[in-house]
Amino acid sequence: MNADQLCGLLAEPSRLRTYSAIVLGATTPEQVAGSTGLPAPVVVKALQRLTKGGLIEAGRGGFAAHEDAFKDAVRESRPERVPLDPDPARDNVLRSFIRDGRLTHFPTFPDKFRIVLEYLVQSFEPGREYPESEVNQILNRWHPDHAALRRELVDARLLKRANSIYQRV
Repeated sequence: MNADQLCGLLAEPSRLRTYSAIVLGATTPEQVAGSTGLPAPVVVKALQRLTKGGLIEAGRGGFAAHEDAFKDAVRESRPERVPLDPDPARDNVLRSFIRDGRLTHFPTFPDKFRIVLEYLVQSFEPGREYPESEVNQILNRWHPDHAALRRELVDARLLKRANSIYQRV
């Protein structure tokens, strides 16, 4: 069941109240009606729809909720993560510092910072010359402190600078 189906099943207030009653321990239609205040025919219809939808199950002990349906729906709808680097160790470092295409903070360990800088420098075409304003604009997409990033890229010899013109090494 995906998230849309799950939301659709619980979008009707009577089904939501019925499911809630079952999660809280009601096992029979009478118990559900008593705890929700819903008329018996409404409860029966909600139980049928929730059972057909796979959110609850009828067994010997009465009705029971499939509480894992929420976890399963989230897992199913989660997009597959594309690695930032084919090397799992480097990808792990990059995932620690890059979220939604932004650098969240600067690594404190030099080896990790080098991996991040090597990733960021890929924003620049090799051999092309960039004026400082364009370098700032590109780096600002990664982090608001573009000056520190620019300086670190130059210090790491990943970008070279001459007369305020930058070039990827």
